[in-house]
Parts: sequence; structure tokens; C-alpha cells
Amino acid sequence: MSFFRFVFIVMGLFWQPLLLAQSEFKYSYIPKKVYANQLFALTVIAIESSEESTPSFTFASESPLQPLFKTPLVIRNGSDIFYTFYFKATGKKIAIPALVISTDTQEISFRSKPIEIESLPKREDFCGVLAADMKIKSSQVSNYDEKNHIVTLSVEALEANLENMHLKKASESTIDTLKRHDAKVEAEFYFVMPVENTLLEFSYFNTIKKQFITLSVPIVIADDSVTTQSDLNPKEDSFERIKRYTFIFLVAFFLLMFLVKRDFFYLILGVVSLISLLTFYIPHQKICIKQGESLYILPTRTSTVSAIIEEEFETAILGKRKGFKKIEYKEGVIGWIKNEATCDH
Repeated sequence: MSFFRFVFIVMGLFWQPLLLAQSEFKYSYIPKKVYANQLFALTVIAIESSEESTPSFTFASESPLQPLFKTPLVIRNGSDIFYTFYFKATGKKIAIPALVISTDTQEISFRSKPIEIESLPKREDFCGVLAADMKIKSSQVSNYDEKNHIVTLSVEALEANLENMHLKKASESTIDTLKRHDAKVEAEFYFVMPVENTLLEFSYFNTIKKQFITLSVPIVIADDSVTTQSDLNPKEDSFERIKRYTFIFLVAFFLLMFLVKRDFFYLILGVVSLISLLTFYIPHQKICIKQGESLYILPTRTSTVSAIIEEEFETAILGKRKGFKKIEYKEGVIGWIKNEATCDH
């Protein structure tokens, strides 16, 4: 065996583990065209991967299009590993930024790829949301005043731009507590609707079916909505009085049954009902509001200001929401102030 042949064999044996350790990376999915404001996925696959650590993905920083999350969604399928990033199509022209994938054994580069932006057909009831799927988990309706209701929608969607949601029929609307985890996104949506509207219908664009899907929400105040959403209701509903009368009846009934049956079980129920009744008569906590502060229609920082506090005054707290307190400014003028609007003293 010649000396050079021996050297090549030794080098081949030495480099073979390194070659086997390398993975082949390529795009598994990249869309050819998307719609404006659409959230879309970009997936890189590592074929026959033997990497023990997660590769490093670096997108060109000069590109205006960047992934929503720096860390990809990782899915393993046998020896193949899929790395998915999510982007939002903003602007008239977009391109997937150049990508560099670094591992312990190699570094791979991908060039920038342009993506076509397609326009959606116009539709009057379109709420501005594009999603792979969208559903309303719950809805709650509260009285605002004699002419309007406040409606809260709890929305869940996949690959959706819920932050762009709007309703043309709403006089005031805002989105709050938006939480995004990879493809899944959840949010609370508040809006003000005239009381004569008993049904709300709007559509979103389903990016999988490539069609508009209509969702319907009844705008009706139910008894349970008063209990679960009393902190959003600017005025005390008549159902509050019904609840008080109900507990008064229960207290009297259970005490009467205790006297007749001599069963302490009825006495316990009577005491529990009495405690529940007394909670309706606990006075509201008083707070001081600073002069010049804003009174908001909804408990969100993007809500419309309904009034400006003309002078410092004390009032009762009618409800609380994250970062806000509900108060009555003047007779019939009820709204929300920020927590920091209270006096320092």
C-alpha cells in the first residue's frame, strides 16, 4: 500500500464521523403569495438530523420582515426535524430575509426570497382578520347607557392578525390582553353597540379554505352575564335587585325550615344565604381622583375619552379591571380611570 493511499484512508476514517454529524437543511414550506396583514409560516427541515443541540437561526437584520418569535416551533418526525417561524405580511412588497443556519459542524446560508402580496376581495362585514381558523370562545353583554351596550368577545384563532380586528357597526372598539404562542393567539375584544342591534354578524378570511367565514354573536343581556361581567357594567342592572330579593327569601325559608325540622343543615344554609345577602350592602371603597385625569368609555388605554375630570373629588369604586377602576364622575356619567389617576395623598 502506497504512503498516499494510506494517508487518504486514515483521513477518510477521521472525517467520516464529522460528515455523518452534518444535517441537510432546506426549506420545507415557503408560501409563494400571501395577503396583506396575513400571518404565515416558514418551515426549515433538517433531514436525517443527528444534531444534539438546536441550530442557530439568524435572519438578515436589515430586512424589514422579521419573525414574530426568535425561537422556532420545533417538531420532530423520526430523524427529521422541522423548525417553523411565523411572519406578518406588512407593506406592499415583502421578501423572506436571508437566513444563516449555524450548527456545531456547519454553517448554511439561504438567499432572500420575494413573496407576492395578493389583495382580498372587498366585503362589507369583513372584520380585518385573516386566520387559519377563528372562533369565539365566549361573549358577554352589559348595559352601558339607555342607547348602547358594551360587548366583550373572547376570541381564539390560529395564524391570525387579531390585533387588526375592527367592526364597522361598533361606535367604539378596542382589543386587549392579546396573547400569542406560536400559531395560537387569544384576545379580549371590547366594543359598544346600539341596543337595537340584537345580533352581530361579521366575517374573517380563512387562509386555508381561501374564503370568508361568517361568525354570529347574539347581543342580548343574559342573567349570568350580569354576574360574570358586573365589573364592566357602568350601571347597576335590575337583576341585582332580583338577586337581593332571592337571598332575602332564602334566608327566611331556611330559618323557617330550621325551626320546623330542627335540622342544623337548614341553619347552615340560612347562614350562608345571610352572608351572601350582606355582601350586597357592603359600602364601596372610596378613592380620590386627581384633577385633569381622563375618564374612558372602556377599560383600555386606547379607548375613547368620555370626559375630563374638572376638579379633584372623592367617589366610590364601582368595579376593577386590569389597570383601571370604574367610577361615577357625575350623575349618569360613569366610566373608567387609570389606576395612576388616583390622588397621591
